[in-house]
Amino acid sequence: MQHQSSLAVKDILNRKHFEKTKVIAGFEGLTRQVKWVHVVEVPNIKKLLNGNELILSTGIVWKENDDLLLDFLQQLIDCGAAGLCIEIGTYTSTIPESVIELADRNRFPIILFMEEVQFVNITQDIHAQLINQHYQTIQDLEQYSLKLNQKLLTIENSQEMLKLMHEYTGLQVIMKTSDEKDLYVPEVNEERKSREALQQLPYDSPFVAKRPVNVMERHFGELFLFSTEREINEFDLLILDRTTTALAQLFLRELYVEEKRRTEKNEWITRWVDGEYSEQESLVNLVYYEGKMKVYGATVAICKLPPSISNSDRTYLNLFIRSIFEQQGFHLISTDRHGYAVYILLNLRGDGAWKQRLSQGMDRVMNTDFLKKHAFQIKRIAVGQYTEHLNKVGTAYLTASETLKLQKKIQPDRLCMYYEDLHMHRVISLFKTQNEFQEMISEYLQPVIEYDRKYNGKLLQTLKVYLSCNGSKKETAKQLYVVRQTLYYRIEKLEKLLGEDFMSNSEKRLAIELMLFAHEYLNGSGNEQNVKTDDQVMS
Repeated sequence: MQHQSSLAVKDILNRKHFEKTKVIAGFEGLTRQVKWVHVVEVPNIKKLLNGNELILSTGIVWKENDDLLLDFLQQLIDCGAAGLCIEIGTYTSTIPESVIELADRNRFPIILFMEEVQFVNITQDIHAQLINQHYQTIQDLEQYSLKLNQKLLTIENSQEMLKLMHEYTGLQVIMKTSDEKDLYVPEVNEERKSREALQQLPYDSPFVAKRPVNVMERHFGELFLFSTEREINEFDLLILDRTTTALAQLFLRELYVEEKRRTEKNEWITRWVDGEYSEQESLVNLVYYEGKMKVYGATVAICKLPPSISNSDRTYLNLFIRSIFEQQGFHLISTDRHGYAVYILLNLRGDGAWKQRLSQGMDRVMNTDFLKKHAFQIKRIAVGQYTEHLNKVGTAYLTASETLKLQKKIQPDRLCMYYEDLHMHRVISLFKTQNEFQEMISEYLQPVIEYDRKYNGKLLQTLKVYLSCNGSKKETAKQLYVVRQTLYYRIEKLEKLLGEDFMSNSEKRLAIELMLFAHEYLNGSGNEQNVKTDDQVMS
């Protein structure tokens, strides 16, 4: 069922008031769509037209003045009019060659009425046809949407949707997919079907329309309508939009079913995370459950989610996160463990930039509207140790768990933390059960802590930043948002409390740095106040 949703100039030439007409220019533009008919007898029309109007004129505007006619024609072309119909006789007898050349060059039809006609009858006839077609378009579009939804409930692939799309438009339908398995309805020969031929389609022409098919920020391909006989009209574009949406829903359904299937494979994942498999057993299970792939390494991320999240929401969230990280070169395997979402991230690229790509993926997850739209809130993510061996995934999980504990303790407001960035905190965690450790902290830092408690001097924070800046006063002042004089005053106080050699004595400096990390680990970071505000008061 092909739909006639628009009139082309060539269609109007077949109507009853156009028997005595002659096309003298712009033959290649006879497929232009006509959305309205205007009678124009004024010289300046740029602000009067919206595009695709068929213009009727007696020629009184130019009265055999070639320059005025050329200017009038150029205005019509610039406004995107569909064509110009001129009544020959009263005001115009001939059309100059320069006008014909301009029209041909711009594929703009010029039609001559060879005898006097009543413009009012022409406008009534064509406007009635356009209104009827508009009403029919609404009906056909509703019918198409209904059939499309019915197919969405029953079909398993996109081929049937493309066939329905071709049935309603009568145009060549092309589904260009990201995996290069392109679909053509109707089928075409192998030469036109080639990707090279597809890439040569004139995408910016009025004979081609395309829409991207995206699901969960993942690009599945592009859907094309391609015509060789007429311009793409509004009905075609509406059909294209609805089909694109239906295809996205079909792909989303397939992804959802696949994601649910993945979540049902938790048993082998649990044993893998527990470290029960050898390298060979891990590889065999991975191929069996996930398919064959080249893995360069792996890590584990543990995600803290709201306890109220439903199984359906969890599936959609996993689907969303998977789509993001696949684009960053990771294959994601998800499971639940002790109330946390656990993601095993397999690195499929051997470029050595796994952490950079993983961080980019994390940023995309947090900075998209998907979480807000679905009322998801990811509270905390901890990434474990990276390993090149599949049998060490259990170690990656344990280190991710340790990272989550440290993250909760030392930087509870930080959204994402990596095990390999903890450095000294990992060392401190090994000694946290020793009673002497707190005494050691007091030995090195107690004078500074007492001074801050008594005077709100922010010396402990200054000491930490000063050490991290390797003694650079300029950089320390910049990070603390204080003037140099304030910093010099604080450093002088630190030298009195810790000794003048606290920076020059390498062993003493190392011990102080270690005690700073230990103090932060044992006491958390909740005591740290806003550096800028307090220092402004201090200065």
